[in-house]
Amino acid sequence: MRILLVEDDPLVGDALVKSLGRDRARVDWIRDGEAAATALASGGFDLVVLDLGLPGRDGLSVLRDLRDRGDATPVLVLTARDGVEDRILGLDNGADDYLLKPFDTGELLARCRALLRRAQGRGDDRITLDALTVDLGANSVAVDGRPLHLPQKEFRLLVYLAERRGRVVPKAQLEQMLYGWDDGAESNTVEVYVSALRRKIGADRIRTLRGVGYMIP
Repeated sequence: MRILLVEDDPLVGDALVKSLGRDRARVDWIRDGEAAATALASGGFDLVVLDLGLPGRDGLSVLRDLRDRGDATPVLVLTARDGVEDRILGLDNGADDYLLKPFDTGELLARCRALLRRAQGRGDDRITLDALTVDLGANSVAVDGRPLHLPQKEFRLLVYLAERRGRVVPKAQLEQMLYGWDDGAESNTVEVYVSALRRKIGADRIRTLRGVGYMIP
């Protein structure tokens, strides 16, 4: 999954990048409201973790713009504003969930998984593709009940395609998910990871639509 983290506190932001990364998510960290609005306009995120007290532009304004253009990406709001009215305002302007600072990291991760489940219409953290099972809560993959170890980027790629089963995902979108804005990707990077995945889970599980992208049917 690809998560946009919008948080200006360096200590909180760094801790969340590490924690969300342990859940094998690709995290793009932005520290001000204007940059967040620009990033969200480009799309491609599965979840947004949004602080409200941001420099440049308030997080509530960023959230409002996101919803005004019909973007339904799940948003978890983080804030130190503990008034009931503030929480109501955030939820009424499109937040899917609300977490007060300071918070427990384990609870934040669980809330993120719950929002993703809801957005994808799943009842639990497992994605089942015939004999292949991906457990997002346990960060594990099994084929015919046998555990399968996947490196982090292969796991991310598999989850991203599995969550979009039946839809073609463009190569450029997969590159962005794997590397975000900070890292460069070689032109054949996605092909290399797809090839490695096919060897492990079965060649017929991932289809290539030449010139378009990849999909899990």
